[in-house]
Amino acid sequence: MPEWLQAGGWGLLAGSALLVGAAVGWFARVPQRVTASVMAFGAGVLLSAVSFELIAEAHEQGGLLPTALGAAVGAVVYTLANVALARHGARHRKRSGDQQPSEKEQPGSGSALAVGALLDGIPESVVIGASLLSGGTVSLVTVAAVFLSNVPEGLSSAAGMRQAGRTRRYVFLLWTGIALISGVAALLGNTVLGGAPPEVLAGITALAAGAILAMITDTMVPEAFEDAHLLVGLVTVAGFLTAFALSHS
Repeated sequence: MPEWLQAGGWGLLAGSALLVGAAVGWFARVPQRVTASVMAFGAGVLLSAVSFELIAEAHEQGGLLPTALGAAVGAVVYTLANVALARHGARHRKRSGDQQPSEKEQPGSGSALAVGALLDGIPESVVIGASLLSGGTVSLVTVAAVFLSNVPEGLSSAAGMRQAGRTRRYVFLLWTGIALISGVAALLGNTVLGGAPPEVLAGITALAAGAILAMITDTMVPEAFEDAHLLVGLVTVAGFLTAFALSHS
């Protein structure tokens, strides 16, 4: 199978977890404490992947300067885009409660939510596609980390959309589209970056890591913290150690 097709398939697989989570969040009445705990676990998984897979790999490929610059640029770009989206109603897109505005309360918020979901998913998918370039095999730890974190993201966000009065058609078309775009982003991450110098690959990997880290703290941690209370630290560490064990198995 061509490498670019493998990349797209792995990206699609990881992105499909959003749809799985959305189905649970829409059809099941999951207690918010449980949702918050699952989100905390997913945040821990991604924190570990960013630390031991993305940043470590970027540093090994290109050294400290491209890694630091890439991570900083990724965080800045993500934050600026997120600020713009927040003004249009996408500030609480990962929340499972009643924080999300309805379309009546804030016209255009549905489109902002869709763009925000895309903003959150693209860096992860690009990294999955690029991971095939280094050794010819995908980073299964990265795929597993993205998959495990996407389930609670989809669950929490879909539950919040239901609370805000979004239709089932909107929710499932949105997450199906994001899953498909995740596959395309992984494919592009593999084809566009093929043949790039190690320093460029390091910078792109670190850029994605910076964006993911900013996303975790801005959209996942607030949901985890609000309802998990004192257990949130333990659950987050459990997710972190799970991903760490996968990366060293």
